[in-house]
Amino acid sequence: MMRALVEVDLGAISHNVRTIAARTSAKVLAVVKADAYGHGLVPVAKAAIDGGASYLGVALLEEALLLRAANISTPIIAWLTPPGSDFKEALLQGIELSVPSREIFQEILAAAQVASIKPRIHIEVDTGMSRGGFLEDWNSFLPELLEHQNEIELVGFWSHFARADEPGEAANVRALADFELKLAQLQDLGLQPSYIHFANSAATLTNVDAQKDIVRLGIAMYGLSPDISTLGEVSQWGLQPAMTLKATLHLVKDVPAGSAVGYGGTAVLDHDTKLGVVAMGYADGISRRTDSSAAVTVKGERANIIGRVSMDQFVVDLGITSGAKAGDMVTIFGHEGSSVDEWAQAAGTINYEIVTRIGSRVPRIYLH
Repeated sequence: MMRALVEVDLGAISHNVRTIAARTSAKVLAVVKADAYGHGLVPVAKAAIDGGASYLGVALLEEALLLRAANISTPIIAWLTPPGSDFKEALLQGIELSVPSREIFQEILAAAQVASIKPRIHIEVDTGMSRGGFLEDWNSFLPELLEHQNEIELVGFWSHFARADEPGEAANVRALADFELKLAQLQDLGLQPSYIHFANSAATLTNVDAQKDIVRLGIAMYGLSPDISTLGEVSQWGLQPAMTLKATLHLVKDVPAGSAVGYGGTAVLDHDTKLGVVAMGYADGISRRTDSSAAVTVKGERANIIGRVSMDQFVVDLGITSGAKAGDMVTIFGHEGSSVDEWAQAAGTINYEIVTRIGSRVPRIYLH
């Protein structure tokens, strides 16, 4: 029996890509960075492709190289490649690269000369995130780009919304206008990218004007809402959660009222009960900040966390009449359990962090 495990429904991944693809005329880029949001890089990438994704997106170059090593030939863009990255190997492996600065542009050109390969690049512009992409240096970069236009293949032009999960926010209108202005400046020089892309999951679901040629499907591909408080559940779009997290009850014991539970004695029982020790902790990705509103499901019953989460375990209040026993498997979140969003709220964070922080010592089991 496994101490803990993650079940990933690859059918849900394919379904979610297929569902989004049916809503847009744009190509779907499946974002599989961060080990596919904790779901598993290679299996999820293949499931996304099966669902109709025609592009893959990763943050890190090493993620893209792992996909190529798995014989995945689908176009891949990597967008977080600091100076000094192995751009030559990226070009040899047919990986498309994002260009957010003049420095990285020059490094890619130098690598292209060594590799004798014309680089396929996506120009990134900053439209209000104050993070990646050209901002004040945009106008000075344009002549440089024009000078080297015959040395590159301009595949894409892109940016990223800072507040797409707030559909009525005026900043989204300003960001899109800025994006289109910079695109027009590029096109006025006779430079035409093959693909224009701006929409993340939230914009794909709520902002048709932002969809352009490619939509980048991230959190929604995993059946999770970009922001449940502003956008609601993804079930309204027909999307299905893909991850279920389970763990084993290490111990079940009767504990009398008045007993303190866990480090620091932060919880004290006001009733006689049975407590269950779940064999997962913050070393596995269960946040130490998780409060007692979080619950597992065991034998069809909810059991709330009590006391602090430890490194390798946490305690739940099973109730005095519980029939649970050591060795039983509990569902922490997912199918027939609490939602990822409930656990995010209990930990004071977002669903993205809950799924991506599940550690490597928790094996992934893939359901087809």
